[in-house]
Amino acid sequence: MGRIIGIDLGTTNSVAAIIEAGTTRVVENQEGSRLTPSVVAISKSGERLVGVLAKRQAVTNPHNTIFSVKRLIGRRFSDPEVQKAKQTLPYQIRESENGGVEVKMNDRWYRPEEISAMVLQKIKIDVSEKLGEEIKEAVITCPAYFDDSQRSATKVAGEIAGLEVKRLLPEPTAAALAYGLDKNINAKILVYDFGGGTFDISILEVGDQVIETRGVGGDTFLGGDDFDQRIMEFLIDWFKREEGIDLRGDALALQRLKESAERAKQELSTLFETEINLPFITSTPSGPKHFYYKLTRSQLEDLTRDLVERSISLVKQTLSEVNLKPEDIDEIILVGGQTRMPLIQEEVKKLFGKEPRKDINPDEVVAIGAAIQAGILQGEVREILLLDVVPLTLSIETLGGVAHPMIPKNTPIPYSKKEIFTTAEDNQTVVEIHVTQGERPLAQDNKTLARFLLDGIPPAPRGMPKIEVSFDIDQNGILTVTAIDQATQRSQSVKITNSVNLSKEEVERLKREAEEYATQDSEKRRLAEARNQADNLIYQSRKIINDFKDRINDELKSEIEAKIRQLEDVKNNSTRAEEIEAKIKEVNDLLSNIGRNFYQGQQNN
Repeated sequence: MGRIIGIDLGTTNSVAAIIEAGTTRVVENQEGSRLTPSVVAISKSGERLVGVLAKRQAVTNPHNTIFSVKRLIGRRFSDPEVQKAKQTLPYQIRESENGGVEVKMNDRWYRPEEISAMVLQKIKIDVSEKLGEEIKEAVITCPAYFDDSQRSATKVAGEIAGLEVKRLLPEPTAAALAYGLDKNINAKILVYDFGGGTFDISILEVGDQVIETRGVGGDTFLGGDDFDQRIMEFLIDWFKREEGIDLRGDALALQRLKESAERAKQELSTLFETEINLPFITSTPSGPKHFYYKLTRSQLEDLTRDLVERSISLVKQTLSEVNLKPEDIDEIILVGGQTRMPLIQEEVKKLFGKEPRKDINPDEVVAIGAAIQAGILQGEVREILLLDVVPLTLSIETLGGVAHPMIPKNTPIPYSKKEIFTTAEDNQTVVEIHVTQGERPLAQDNKTLARFLLDGIPPAPRGMPKIEVSFDIDQNGILTVTAIDQATQRSQSVKITNSVNLSKEEVERLKREAEEYATQDSEKRRLAEARNQADNLIYQSRKIINDFKDRINDELKSEIEAKIRQLEDVKNNSTRAEEIEAKIKEVNDLLSNIGRNFYQGQQNN
């Protein structure tokens, strides 16, 4: 059995971890960092960049740099959250042919799953190189409050990246595993997970080797990005008042401000004030304009207090849904980079009357938990029973547009439910099955997961046909709906693989593309390494010739110099690593003759 890795696929950063010799270890990426920015870009030279390299060039290339795509994954273009994202993200977003979301990078449109797959593929390659073995399987985390289509889209992203997703693990459950809370007896844990793009609450009941999710809540469009946006808006308005210039139309200035806002927010977690200094932010006919502002922690808190209060309100709501009070909670765990904010820590402490736990790095805790789950699947860690729940009610539309609940919110999964329905009109031969997810009483106000037709029903008076509809939800929270006409046994079913119906053929095509890109990236890396090796060898060879010019015969010296010139020419002009490597070997073979001649000369003497 191959190694299974744990991956926290984050909005801002992603992290990979493994179990090694019984302990967890966060695996560094190729750049030597434990965090991989969830950023993908096409550079001005046409090269695809992922991670820190993509993030570095975002300021000068904002329209072709994709970030925060986790906020779009599994959503329909018509969703209010997508429309909100369109107003703040610098890259183009449009509706796909089937109602989903596409983002533009260079001259091509991509699905959010493809962008996430590029991040996952980089992680897969980096971990494979670090461990010296190919990684093919992973446990990937997602917010507990992700709906069915968002979970499915996350799983598809893993498949496109060439990973077999062994389990989708809710992020709060992963955090509980990382803290070893399964060893507590009859403790109630609340995980407060404030990441870059999403906010999650999970209430867990833990016992001896059992973690049961009692309830989940949150907002999949509330995160650290919103804090950055508040700072940006404040700074833009201040600059407009001071200089009379609105920076909103300047993509380059906005990207610089975004990075400065994020950095200022991070610094104000430990400092009481910080400077935002951006020389040459813009220019006017009278000359360049510089940006300088001192932002204080109290200003930041005033700007974002309502976001923090919104998160606390969601915590209270989730507690109420499972009939618990704050004093019933034994431990609170803080997860996600945004929880470093002192105001958040103070408000959580005030609500529960006790200090929250934050002793594991909040950026890494979820990946560590995913690695533990991977270890359980591999048999390296003692098995722990994880009992997850449905984050939002799953319903079927009935007469009058009513959303009839089939699987209520917070139902433990896996779970199955069957009910008998009938026709609404005389001689009706076709029934439309409309599956929704959400808490509103009318189907149109909830999120559509699927629509499909069951036809071939024999004509009969309304109310007579009997149609059995079954909902089956697996441990990953992925739903299959089946409808059977009991008279004819005709059936139709749908597996909710994505809210925008990403077909199996499309997934396979995207997988092939991802593999081709991986091969191209590998060849580019090999070419770069060969050129570096050639540079070093050219320098060393010329130094050797210079150092030993009196002891190398003229014929060998001329031969080496000719080979060096050939190597230099191939290095500068060839795009094939093997050609450069072949010339490197020729130079090395000749250089070894120098030493051979020296030692033979000594023996002859």
